[in-house]
Amino acid sequence: MIAPDIFRKRFLIEGYFTIEVNEQTPINYFKYLTDSLELKTYGDPIVHTTDGLGKKENQGYDAFIPLIDSGIYLAIWSNKKFFSLIIYTCKEFDEAKALVFTKEFFKVTESENKLF
Repeated sequence: MIAPDIFRKRFLIEGYFTIEVNEQTPINYFKYLTDSLELKTYGDPIVHTTDGLGKKENQGYDAFIPLIDSGIYLAIWSNKKFFSLIIYTCKEFDEAKALVFTKEFFKVTESENKLF
């Protein structure tokens, strides 16, 4: 393992969701997740939408929120009702809670996750 003296934790969650999404959805999710996991932010979420650019099946949102201890990236494919999330921190957090909170927020029907 490279740089064993630097603690870092990465948690990937991907899944299919049932909620309706818009540009506010990632902002609401980041607030919900960071509050639930007691992760401290130091900036506002950044949300980009493809808004008609590229392939129809890839339409959706890319979002990021900076954490004092790293950051969270979220990609949402609106038409496919699919998301991909990576929580990257240099601080310990409860990945089981992150999974439960994410499934609850997005009303997930099917998901996979990996901790690394």
